[in-house]
Amino acid sequence: MAGRIRREDVDAVRERVRIDEVVGEQVVLKSAGVGSLKGLCPFHDERTPSFTVRLTTGRYRCFGCGENGDVFDFLVKTTGVTFVEAVESMAGRAGITLRYEDGGGARPAQDVGKRQRLLDAHRVAAEFFAERLFSPEAQVGRQFLKDRGFDRAAAEQFGVGYAPTGWGALTDHLRGRGFTTEELITGGLALEGQRGPYDRFRGRLVWPIRDVVGAVIGFGARRLTEDDSGPKYLNTPETPLYRKSQVLYGIDLARKEIGRRQQVVVVEGYTDVMACHLAGVPTAVATCGTAFGADHVRIVRRMMGDDDGAGQVVFTFDGDAAGQKAALKAFEHDQEFVAATYVAVEPRGMDPCDLRLADGDAAVAALIEAKRPMFEFAVRSVLSGWDLETAEGRVKALAAAAPVVAGIKDRQLREEHTRQLALMLGMDLAVVLRAVGAEVPRVARGAGARPEGGAPQPARGPVRARGGSGRPGERDAVADAERQLLALVVQAPAAVPDAFDALPEDAFVLPPSRAVHEAVRKAGGVVAGRSAGVSWVDHVMQACADGTADQVRPLLGALAVVPLPADSEEGLARLAAGLLFDVRLRELGRREADLKGRAQRLESAGEHEAASQAYAALFALASERQRMRAEAAEGGI
Repeated sequence: MAGRIRREDVDAVRERVRIDEVVGEQVVLKSAGVGSLKGLCPFHDERTPSFTVRLTTGRYRCFGCGENGDVFDFLVKTTGVTFVEAVESMAGRAGITLRYEDGGGARPAQDVGKRQRLLDAHRVAAEFFAERLFSPEAQVGRQFLKDRGFDRAAAEQFGVGYAPTGWGALTDHLRGRGFTTEELITGGLALEGQRGPYDRFRGRLVWPIRDVVGAVIGFGARRLTEDDSGPKYLNTPETPLYRKSQVLYGIDLARKEIGRRQQVVVVEGYTDVMACHLAGVPTAVATCGTAFGADHVRIVRRMMGDDDGAGQVVFTFDGDAAGQKAALKAFEHDQEFVAATYVAVEPRGMDPCDLRLADGDAAVAALIEAKRPMFEFAVRSVLSGWDLETAEGRVKALAAAAPVVAGIKDRQLREEHTRQLALMLGMDLAVVLRAVGAEVPRVARGAGARPEGGAPQPARGPVRARGGSGRPGERDAVADAERQLLALVVQAPAAVPDAFDALPEDAFVLPPSRAVHEAVRKAGGVVAGRSAGVSWVDHVMQACADGTADQVRPLLGALAVVPLPADSEEGLARLAAGLLFDVRLRELGRREADLKGRAQRLESAGEHEAASQAYAALFALASERQRMRAEAAEGGI
């Protein structure tokens, strides 16, 4: 079994891979000052971004939930891979050959993590299905695609494949490639029968379902013949890779355009996604056998950078009862978006695939452009269930529609649609206003109560790690100054004077600062930090004392991403010199106070010789302080 990856190789990968590019595959990041980026946290729900990435240290931290780490930590926490798998994945991306402690090269197959084995099996399965699409048996599948306006290039673009009708074609192929029966069953690629494992997908057209970074995690398979007694669509079951409530088909292809355009179009099926992308709507995605839910909202918001209200979420539904039901289900999550939500319904009831086939690419783009606000569609859908020609019908319709209108985020828009609702119902405006107004508090409570008017919550600034009691005054000022100096040590060691490494172990006042200082010293000080690159923070993390690591590492994580008050090398150097001078001066003052007290005690006890020595040392410290002040003045500190 291969040993641990050599530390210098881990550092090399960390240095070569840009954390903003890796995080940016899952989170839209926006500039937050020189060297800092912000986005919506992938680890918890938030209305405004508090997830910060610091390029110079290769670290991230959420100042809302506290999650922090480097590029490897991010991959481990968001994709479920092991640390070793994360390093190996990024090494492949960076073109770095890893070495292991026992001198071995690449790890043998049996050492690869379980998740990576499942991903490898799905990748091979996708290649197998794609190759079989052009076999004689798959003519029915090719005809299905042709009938819907998709040629060979389209099939290859979306990785569409064909599952042979045989019971064990895929299973035999994968086992021949070294995958075990247990892996195939765990991954949902095979089922266990009385005579052994057999293929889950047989005689069907198959679409690979990928995660945001393009790894195949499951499949969707469409029935092609009448003698297939299975469901019309058969998807991968819940597996360690595939959670249908957290999957959006096409997200890997749409991800970049979603972030660039701040728009996502949610359609109902695989062919609809294909039709939209081919028709010039590259932001289309689809759920996989489930309704659009809260987990999908979180994915879309991160991809879109949904924090300023400029985004658009467009749902396409059929105009029939099922489509209206789906729209109302999606409307339940409207309050979770900052972006405006819309519905696009083709008057003839066509989905994007049928519309493209009938009227061409331009018609699909026009359908999305002709969207209307989701709450308007929702109100009309509710009213359609009542006979508005009768007083009883109008009263019941008002009771059903009032919560929908009350849920509109913008107060002025809510008032305008209340007036429109009154016109639709033919009822007195005051009556409708009272009905809607009575629902507003209840709806707000149920939706998490965003402030009335729909404006996003103000963004919280970085949370400064404070020490001591937290009382205002000198102790807080000292805490802030110590943390600021340590932030410079962690983020910009090249700007910190060598004199930092000569500080005694008790130079810092507050225990958390002392613990960080101790870790920095053990890691080699700022001199070592200047050559360590983005791995410097990790080196300091590893140097934390065992007894305090759990408390100190979160503080280090915060120090590694907190914005610095200067952005030029000259400004950082001047700031570091000033802060270091203050720390040294305070440390000198404490030593003087201790010596003065000792000298007075010795003199009072009649130990005059020892007292004289103490006073001499005290005089020397006073001279040292004067020298430091003179040097600081000459240096412009």
